[in-house]
Amino acid sequence: MLNIKLLREQPDLVLERLRVKNFDATDIIQRVNTLDALRRNSQTELDSKLAEQNSLAKEIGALMKAGRKDEAEVAKSKVALLKEESKALDEKMNGYLSELNELLVQLPNLPHISVPEGRVAEDNVTVKEGGEIPVLQNSLPHWELAKKYDIIDFDLGVKLTGAGFPVYKGKGAKIQRALISYFLDMNTKEGYMEVQPPLMVNEASGFGTGQLPDKGEQMYHVGLDNFYLIPTAEVPVTNIFRDVILPLSDLPVKMTAYTPCFRREAGSYGKDVRGLNRLHQFDKVEIVQVTHPDESYTALERMVAHVETIVKSLGLPYRILRLCGGDMSFTSALTYDFEVFSAAQQRWLEVSSVSNFESFQSNRLKLRYKDENGKPALAHTLNGSALALPRILAALLENYQTTEGIVVPEVLRTYCGFDIID
Repeated sequence: MLNIKLLREQPDLVLERLRVKNFDATDIIQRVNTLDALRRNSQTELDSKLAEQNSLAKEIGALMKAGRKDEAEVAKSKVALLKEESKALDEKMNGYLSELNELLVQLPNLPHISVPEGRVAEDNVTVKEGGEIPVLQNSLPHWELAKKYDIIDFDLGVKLTGAGFPVYKGKGAKIQRALISYFLDMNTKEGYMEVQPPLMVNEASGFGTGQLPDKGEQMYHVGLDNFYLIPTAEVPVTNIFRDVILPLSDLPVKMTAYTPCFRREAGSYGKDVRGLNRLHQFDKVEIVQVTHPDESYTALERMVAHVETIVKSLGLPYRILRLCGGDMSFTSALTYDFEVFSAAQQRWLEVSSVSNFESFQSNRLKLRYKDENGKPALAHTLNGSALALPRILAALLENYQTTEGIVVPEVLRTYCGFDIID
């Protein structure tokens, strides 16, 4: 959530930066600043009335001691009237605050100055490429390979739940487990502490990281208990620090978690949803950092480098993109996407997003640290996929297929216990 002081003091800057995200905030900012002025004026008036009440209370005591009862009763009447007026002012202020909050949560995060302008994925900027794209003869897409080697059953998933809920079998299940363990091991070696969070969160957690109310329609809602199935481990892991003030010495905080993720993906259709390309339930390993504001962009670059190390170790051709304003999330200030090349589909598949949210989430979470002077200040939060499994597995199955079977990358062999899927 954006800081209201920034909207008050630099509205033109906010308008300019949000236009990079193709978001016109003119009407919202004007209304916010009008309500903020009304709220501050009401607060000044309320403070004045409360001060007058305190003064009269002392005066009443003195009058009573002096035996001047009639004058004391007049003063009491004034206090009663002031209390009624103060109550009305307080209610008016609460109304202003309620409307202010409703407006503020509609404003996305400001994009970093390095974010390129653009509206669609084609406007993203490629900042790095690596690996060699394999040349395959008579290659099969992963959904056909999954059926050929009986490792993923998409039809059984439809029977049990619906489309987008595959069942992994045999070596398919083992390589999933191997990838999860490998990613977690790589992350913990990099200094991330592993945690195992809940798979459902409450409304406050969804609001804290920005999924609610912006992306509420994409989340699975458990209505009876008013819980939400998590779309990513980012939500529960970051919310560990909601309403927390961290000592400066604790920064940076680095955490990693494996969880299933649940997304409705409403409106998705066509070739992009074939097989593992887009699922409603999928496995993902996440990395999260809480940092000092001065260190967050250094942390972001290190996170990108770490994810690149993992992708390179799998031997997959990849590219790193800096997302344009129109393709960025509501909460992000700067995002790098990782894509791997699917040789059989002849297309790039997104497997990771690594983002700096600056203080946007922290302001919602009330996540602070004690600065060098011992005063509370908003921390910065970051997160990234390290990695999302479905499209990684899709690329591994397609790129490593041979006439004898699907070769397992060397780094995974000790984790899954076999060298080939045949």
